[in-house]
Order: sequence, then C-alpha cells, then structure tokens
Amino acid sequence: MDWKNEMQTRIQEVEAALRTYIPKQETFPPVIFEAMGYSLFAGGKRLRPIMVLAACEAVGGKKEDAMPFACALEMIHTYSLIHDDLPAMDNDDYRRGRLTSHKVYGEDMAILTGDGLLHHAMQIMAQACYDNPSKQTTGAMLAIAKGAGIYGMLTGQVVDIYFEGKTLEKEILDFIHVHKTSAMIRGALEAGACVGGAHADVVEKFGLAGEKIGVAFQILDDILDVTSTMEELGKPIHSDEKNEKTTYVTLYGIERSREIAAKLSQEAVDILESMGENCKFLCELTKDLLQRTY
Repeated sequence: MDWKNEMQTRIQEVEAALRTYIPKQETFPPVIFEAMGYSLFAGGKRLRPIMVLAACEAVGGKKEDAMPFACALEMIHTYSLIHDDLPAMDNDDYRRGRLTSHKVYGEDMAILTGDGLLHHAMQIMAQACYDNPSKQTTGAMLAIAKGAGIYGMLTGQVVDIYFEGKTLEKEILDFIHVHKTSAMIRGALEAGACVGGAHADVVEKFGLAGEKIGVAFQILDDILDVTSTMEELGKPIHSDEKNEKTTYVTLYGIERSREIAAKLSQEAVDILESMGENCKFLCELTKDLLQRTY
C-alpha cells in the first residue's frame, strides 16, 4: 500500500462529498455560509470521516451509505474547533495555519458559524435516516450524537475548562481525554460499523479501539504542543502551558508519555487485527497517527 497516496485519495473523496453538502455562498445570508466553508475547508487530516468510511467497509458495508454520517461528523468536529478557539475558551488566533474564525468574522459570527455546522450536520444525518430508515442508519446517528454531546465531547470540554489552572489527578485527566477527544473517534468507528450492518458486539469492539486511539492521539497532541513548531502544527504551540493545563507531559514527561501512547495504540491495533484482514487500513492508520509530527 502506498500510504501517502491512499490517504490523499481518501481525503479528496471526503472533501468532494463535503462540498456537495455545504450550502452555496450565494444563499442568503451569504456570510454564514462563507464562514462555514472557511473553517470546514481550511485543511486538516479528515481523520474522523475517513474512520467512518473505513469501519463501514471493514464490516462489508457500502461507503456511499456511510458518507452522510462521515461528512456530518467532520462538520461537528469543525464546529468544536471554532468554539474551542474562541476568546472565552482557548483564545487562539490560528488554526490549521490560518486565522481562526473569530479573528476573520468576529466572535459573534464565529459562534453562529459553529452552531450552523452543528445543526446542519444533524439535518444531514436525519435526512439519511429518513431516506433509508433502519437500525443501521439510526444507530450511526446515535453513535455520533452521543460522541459529540453530554456523554462525550461536550462534557469533556466542560471538565477541561472547569479544571483549567488547577492541578489534575490522572483520573480526571483521563476523563477529559476519553470524553473530549476519544468520544468522537469512538463515535466515528461505531457509526461506520453500525451503518455497515455489524452486530452489536462488533460495534463495541470498534468503539473500544476508537477510545484507545483517541487517548493516544491526545497524548501525542500534548507532546507536539511542547516539541513542535507553529509552522508544523498550523496553530500556536505551548497553548497548554499558556492555559495552565495539566497534560500527560506535565505529569509524566515526554518519553513516558510517548510510551503510554504507543501502548494504547498497540492495544487498539490488536483489537482491530482480531476482527480480520478487512481492518488492515485502520490498523495502518492507527500506527501512522503515532508517527505524526502535526
């Protein structure tokens, strides 16, 4: 497998689909649709939608059935980044190498842009369920909604903000990582497996792998915040230090944090490998994430 070409092909596939779902800028009022497109097409790894599609294919489903959920999940992820960058949250000026939404469109419009992406994502998923009503489609929507909401990302963000500037125990830090980061990755793999027609026990295995991938991903993100550059990351570095956040790096140091991330990644790979050859792409993706420098 030519990994770089394979990933680029999948990214382009997601990008093309996203453009079919986002409203055109000439729709009134144009500013909201321009702002939605500005952040949605600012680049990024498209990791979560790619995972939705790959999990669907791994269980024998059709990626066409999974695409609405993949695109909706990317819109939800983008909304979360827009709100995360706001002055009331992390107060960051750059994301993916570009000025953040509130720096370009103002804080008020950035809030509305995030809201617009979230609600449009729900509309896309609801339409997919309406067009193809089944336990598979509604299960996919449920997995994503749960991963994004009060049982997932939202609660993780709440706890992260609540404990900002305070010393955290490992248990609280793990709670934040499992909810704020892992829940959406777990939701991506579960949604893909659901819409692909997998049995509940298989969906749960995908979810567990996603949880481990998510925590490993966040630990590496914390390492890169210390070791990388703004040019490589496309966003400010040392933001955790600026916001006085406890991370695995502050608790264990860089090398030990790398070891923990590697262990979690391998555990995820072991779960995916146990489900057969069709999970090979997801295994390679998990391994590649541990090697990333951005």
